[in-house]
Amino acid sequence: MTNKDSSHGLPRDISAKALLGFEDPGGIEAIQLEDIQARSLRDLAKAHFSVAAISVLLIFAINFGEVPLWATGLWVAAIGGYAALWATNLRDKQLIQSGRATRHEFLRMGKHSGISGLIWGSALPILGTFGAMPQWLGIWSVCLAMMVYASLMNPSLPIVATAFIGATSLGGVVGWVMHSEYYLALATVALGTLMIFGVLRSAKAQILYEFASNVLQEKSETVSLLLREFEDSGADWLWQTDTGRCISHASPRFAFALEAEAKVVEGQPLLKLIAGDSWETGRYPDELHHLADKLKRREAFSNLIVPVTINGKRRWWELSASPRQADDGSFLGFRGVGSDVTEQRESAEKISHLARFDTLTSLPNRLQLTEALGQALSDADRWRRRCGFMMIDLDRFKAVNDTLGHPVGDRLLAQVAKRLKMIMSENELCGRLGGDEFAVVLKDASDANYVAQVSKRIIDTISKPYEVDQNTLYIGASIGSAVGPMDGRTVELLMRSADLALYRSKEEGGNTHHSYQHKLHANAEERRVLEFELRNALESNQFHLEYQPVVEANGDHGVVGFEALLRWNNPKFGNVSPAKFIPVAEDARLIVPIGNWVLRQACTDAMNWPSSIKVAVNVSVDQLTSPSFVETVVQALHDTGLPAWRLELEVTESIFVRDGGLAVQILDRLRKLGIKLSLDDFGTGYSSLGYLSNIRFDTIKVDRSFVTGASKGKAECIAIIRAVVAMADALDIATTAEGVENEAELAMIQQFGCDKIQGYYFGRPMVINDACALFSDIQRSSVA
Repeated sequence: MTNKDSSHGLPRDISAKALLGFEDPGGIEAIQLEDIQARSLRDLAKAHFSVAAISVLLIFAINFGEVPLWATGLWVAAIGGYAALWATNLRDKQLIQSGRATRHEFLRMGKHSGISGLIWGSALPILGTFGAMPQWLGIWSVCLAMMVYASLMNPSLPIVATAFIGATSLGGVVGWVMHSEYYLALATVALGTLMIFGVLRSAKAQILYEFASNVLQEKSETVSLLLREFEDSGADWLWQTDTGRCISHASPRFAFALEAEAKVVEGQPLLKLIAGDSWETGRYPDELHHLADKLKRREAFSNLIVPVTINGKRRWWELSASPRQADDGSFLGFRGVGSDVTEQRESAEKISHLARFDTLTSLPNRLQLTEALGQALSDADRWRRRCGFMMIDLDRFKAVNDTLGHPVGDRLLAQVAKRLKMIMSENELCGRLGGDEFAVVLKDASDANYVAQVSKRIIDTISKPYEVDQNTLYIGASIGSAVGPMDGRTVELLMRSADLALYRSKEEGGNTHHSYQHKLHANAEERRVLEFELRNALESNQFHLEYQPVVEANGDHGVVGFEALLRWNNPKFGNVSPAKFIPVAEDARLIVPIGNWVLRQACTDAMNWPSSIKVAVNVSVDQLTSPSFVETVVQALHDTGLPAWRLELEVTESIFVRDGGLAVQILDRLRKLGIKLSLDDFGTGYSSLGYLSNIRFDTIKVDRSFVTGASKGKAECIAIIRAVVAMADALDIATTAEGVENEAELAMIQQFGCDKIQGYYFGRPMVINDACALFSDIQRSSVA
């Protein structure tokens, strides 16, 4: 049995029985023991037969002339025959060639060795009967030499050695007793016993040594395999320095990373190899200073990222190392690993850049702007100064996106960003918030006129024409600004103040700058409350419709229709102007349900008028482009019974700027249903001449601003009205003049040739009962 040292995986001891093969040591030790003993037998088999042959010749020479040849021949034949039998047995078992055997086979080898020993030991009692003491001593000397040889040359196979020594000693004892040499017989017993004891001790030491060698070899092979796999993985490499911080060992991959041969790398200072030109100047990056300090202080370090210059190229390495120490504790240098992390570093920097910069314009994004604004507010508080924040919204940009497509819009945004970047000073940081919104952080805005100057510079720069894909584009910029900490002590408050100022600029028509005023918060709060009330208006029946008559321009000016106008009477605010609540409804996405209610109510009311009277309903962009608008119109006509030709839907030119293609499709579907279409506020917004060829309108309404201007003699307004009427006549489209308030304007409109008139001169907006009363009065007049 064996005692095993678990900490090292080695047996501490092995019993004599296990060595001799009389006991199975168990576990992996049994296999290892058999392999060691088989290897020993294989290595010594040929030498054993050679020594035996020489010894046989010596016996023959010693007995020549003293012993009859027949006696010597018989003994030699016995030795040779049994040796041949043993050799045949070894070959059959393939012990010599393969070195593989079991414990039972070794026991058989011991039996053969014992028989061989008996034959050798028989030389003294058999051949010695024919001679005297010199011959006896010669024979025994040869036998003793064979015993010594067996004890020395078979330490790993004690069963073979002990069996041979014991059997040979037995033959010697018998011989000396036959010759009455009792002292020599006793000496032979003592000598044989000592030799057997020595064999067992030597065998145990040899076996344990072989065990240890096997374990060390396995560990060495494992370490070599791991290192080879580590190197072959292509990810990391090994390096080692001496006490002078010079490379004492460079793995092939480490040398390859340095683009040099290992023999050139070894002996060079580590810092010199990776510092590049910085080695001569001594101006190292901070990371290399940190590495140098670690090496100087002999401190272990892990995952240290350092910049490396290899043949003029910048790389990034990740290094880890620990100091090496001798058995006496003295410092030997560093041993470490490294890997090239340039790609990971660049990827991390790219991710960091993407997190802080806008991908389309390469300007700082919202995150970086808010961080910069926070720092500006902190500096303003520390140095008792002011900072500023400006929000920029591009005017008419949506028209570009909708008419020319988003790719053109993106390229336009890139050009805007380039212009903004060019006019920024070190005191200003420009970025993109998203969409067509930009922002500027003013680090120091203590000068009262500074914000206004920057705003003017931005508006003038952005308003210049752009060339994008062979298109000349014109846009503007609405700017809202706020000054901190006066207009907000936090980033959120200051940005909100600037946003409120921007909204004011957009309300005033755009392409202008408006600074924050405290009343804007009150206006915003009013809008919030107004939106809240507006959400409950439909359910609370707070809306009603009023109708303004549309009359014929010539003849008796008979009523041909009404325009439905939405009115809101709120318990908290009273009568709210449409100019005030319609924009709120559009921003709050309430315009669609409100518009649908208007449509249905107008159709219902129109059924109370004569069958020739039409009703005109204004339709917003959001309402027209909603997915179910056509179905909503059809359902309203069906439920109320109003003929399609009596419904006239009024749209403004803005629908063609936003979702123009979709709007044309929807209008075309409506017209095929027999519904009349009217283009409102013609000429006040965008050029619609191209759209007039795409969709057939029944009426064009001339905006009241042109009517008022023409009545005052403005040549351009007169020219516009005449052009519109002439164009409409050519296209067989009726014209309606809005805003006619007196007889002079009526006469002028009649002179221009408009077909219909709408204005206070013929009637203000009225409730449904008053509108119905008009027809009752007409009927009574006819009867009279």
